[in-house]
Amino acid sequence: DKPRKTLHAYSVPMSGSTPARDGSKRPDGSDYTTVLSEDQWQEKLTPDEYHVLRQAGTEPAFQGEFTDEKRSGSYSCRACSAELFTSDTKFDSRCGWPSFYEPLAKDSVVYLEDTSMGRTRTEVRCAACVGHLGHVFEGEGFETPTDLRYCINSISVNFDTP
Repeated sequence: DKPRKTLHAYSVPMSGSTPARDGSKRPDGSDYTTVLSEDQWQEKLTPDEYHVLRQAGTEPAFQGEFTDEKRSGSYSCRACSAELFTSDTKFDSRCGWPSFYEPLAKDSVVYLEDTSMGRTRTEVRCAACVGHLGHVFEGEGFETPTDLRYCINSISVNFDTP
């Protein structure tokens, strides 16, 4: 067996593959709290939301509605409303997508190994519904407390002000 990679700041084991198509189990084998059939997800989400959240697509850089958002507030999963990030941890990475240096809580997201682009990346998914959020990168030299950049698709989240 190949050793599992870990994300430095949280030492979270990544799974060896993406979850089952039905999204019924987390990488640790436990159940997700929000489970819908793919037909139900297609009814609930717009086609673009479905493509990103359920098919691990990516919205175009610099076009998401929250890339330049500066107001105080919280970011929740657009698919299931689970709270994921706060504006306190958002920073301008100039990458074209909203960037955060840590999630709201360590258990609000799950990490999966993603080899879809010919290289290994760490995919970030909602821990409640398995919705694809984006990816997390480490060691890029940003002056943040964690040295992490959570690169999140705007279409995967909603923004709420206090």
